[in-house]
Amino acid sequence: MAAGKPTVVWIVDDVESVRKSIAAVLETANMAVCDYASAADFLAAFRPGTAGCLVVDQNMPEMTGIELLRHLQRGPGAPPSIMITAHGAAQLKEQAREAGALAVVEKPVDASDLIVLIETIMLNKA
Repeated sequence: MAAGKPTVVWIVDDVESVRKSIAAVLETANMAVCDYASAADFLAAFRPGTAGCLVVDQNMPEMTGIELLRHLQRGPGAPPSIMITAHGAAQLKEQAREAGALAVVEKPVDASDLIVLIETIMLNKA
């Protein structure tokens, strides 16, 4: 990550084991992580314009990952985002990208690939 620029990775996934596993891997790569069990929890804490990267699951109750991305795109300061999904159909990938996702990653998530992807996104946003 860029030196001197505070950044955070927000993880939004309703499955605690997935969320905590991704958080642990990112923390071992010296990334600051905040994790949320729902889109509503994330939205309650998110401050637009904060430097960071959002990693969001597609299939969540109440608000899907795509719905969250669309909501964020309507306001200022939407973070760069990565969609994770267990169902990586071409149509879903296209919808995610149209909603603002810079990448769509299929589960199970490869930890080293995710770290490189987040670092690349954050370097391009610096």
